[in-house]
Amino acid sequence: MGLTRHLGRKLLAVYLGGAVGAVLRVGLAEAFPPDPGHWPWPTFAVNLAGALLLGYFWSLFRDHPEESVAHPFLGTGVCGALTTFATFQLELFDLVDDGHVALAATYCAVSAASGYFCLRVGINLEEEGPRWLR
Repeated sequence: MGLTRHLGRKLLAVYLGGAVGAVLRVGLAEAFPPDPGHWPWPTFAVNLAGALLLGYFWSLFRDHPEESVAHPFLGTGVCGALTTFATFQLELFDLVDDGHVALAATYCAVSAASGYFCLRVGINLEEEGPRWLR
């Protein structure tokens, strides 16, 4: 099975979006390093922002033609590289390893619940538009 032009365009869009998201993520990590033993605010904030954007982009582009590269670029690429499950896992490990088990459990639960909430807000922002903000 060869690489179709359509698939190649989508892969390029994911790659370019991922590069943008990764550069943003690294820049934020450098600008706001987390404090060991405390709530990992930088990762928490970027993951929530990414969930909100992902919900918005998913809703915005779900009815676009299959050939569209907007969602692969913005959703899979930018949001996928901007958010970070791996860093989240390492922060949980460090919190538990340093004896902050309750904080780690709270961080895990609040991250999952807040991420879902932000995803729904992003979807509602796109679907409802300015009426939702009134």
